[in-house]
Amino acid sequence: MSLFDPAATAMLESSFFARPTTLVARELLGCVLVSRIGGALTAGVVVETEAYLGSDDPGSHAATRGITARNRVMYGPPGHAYVYFTYGNHHMLNLVTEMEGVAGAVLIRALEPVAGLEVMSTRRGGRAGPALTNGPGKLAAALGIDLTCNGVPLGESLAAYQGTGVPEERVGVSGRIGLSAGHELPLRFYVRDSDHVSKASAGPRSSGRGTRGKRGRRHETP
Repeated sequence: MSLFDPAATAMLESSFFARPTTLVARELLGCVLVSRIGGALTAGVVVETEAYLGSDDPGSHAATRGITARNRVMYGPPGHAYVYFTYGNHHMLNLVTEMEGVAGAVLIRALEPVAGLEVMSTRRGGRAGPALTNGPGKLAAALGIDLTCNGVPLGESLAAYQGTGVPEERVGVSGRIGLSAGHELPLRFYVRDSDHVSKASAGPRSSGRGTRGKRGRRHETP
């Protein structure tokens, strides 16, 4: 069963993403992320995001001495997928923002599934309900996303569509989750009354977990 019809909804253009990262992260709430990977339509409403900025953001992959092989996708063009592998087991889906040449990306942290639930469940080992997609690693697996999606433009195998929007009174804002630096910045946005928001708490990463990259930057909870 599908609760979403892509033919009846407008796709988000690259101009939507060519704006300040924090604005895009907020306005992605309520939008629908659609995957056609593997020939199967799967989709979910975005209910949680985190903004990652440029070199001044200590939690960002762009907090380096410049463009690297790892972070180059963050520098544009906007409206592309930035996917990386973490913990040796999880892929993370980010959507590139800002004008080309300026680093920025929004991590999709949680979705509410609306299409292809059986496929999602199969990809997630039989899981169902919020556990399908209430974390960035979980939703990437449910949508069939891996490193082959890194750098691809949105619009074909992976796309984002307009949603119904989320009113301000339903939007929560907090620090980011699981970072060793920059976790206190109010760059996480989520739908307050959604059962599909991730269960992890905002704040510094737990001790004993691995980190992403040099100096422990950008460490997300799957």
